[in-house]
Parts: sequence; C-alpha cells; structure tokens
Amino acid sequence: MKAIWNDQIIAESDDTIVIENNHYFPPESIKKEFFKSSETHTTCAWKGEASYYTLDVNGKENRDAAWYYPEVSQLAKSIKGYVAFWRGVEVIK
Repeated sequence: MKAIWNDQIIAESDDTIVIENNHYFPPESIKKEFFKSSETHTTCAWKGEASYYTLDVNGKENRDAAWYYPEVSQLAKSIKGYVAFWRGVEVIK
C-alpha cells in the first residue's frame, strides 16, 4: 500500500493493518521528512487518544492529515504507533 499526497509517496508498506476502513501504516514505513508533530489530539472510545501529524510536502501543508495512537487500549494494541491518513491523502495498492 502507498499513501500519496501532493504527488508524493509519504508512506509505503505491504504490512498495513485495516481498522474501520483505514489502513494503518507501520511507523518505520512513513517518510518522516514530510511529517510535523501537531498539538491536536482526539479520543476514540475503544482505541484511546490519537495524536496527529501535519504533512509538509513540496511547500504545501495538510494540517492534521495523519494520526496515530502512541498509547492504546488492549483492544487496539496491534496499531500502537501505526499511522493512518485522511484529508485528501490517497491510499492505493
């Protein structure tokens, strides 16, 4: 799977985990140079508190377009630290 935004591959992996129709990419599969930490946090009732990244690709920003769970509930332990995308990020095979 590939995550693409602004004509740039920002993550690539054959080992994503799909939960609620979102592909979660292993942390080592993201291209860290395109990710900036965000102060945004949200809470999922069964996964825990999500943290976000803002994407910065070729001079354009996509605020809070990626999220991950640094700490997770027991039910979501398989995606701890894995990164998922939204806000126009295309995930394809």
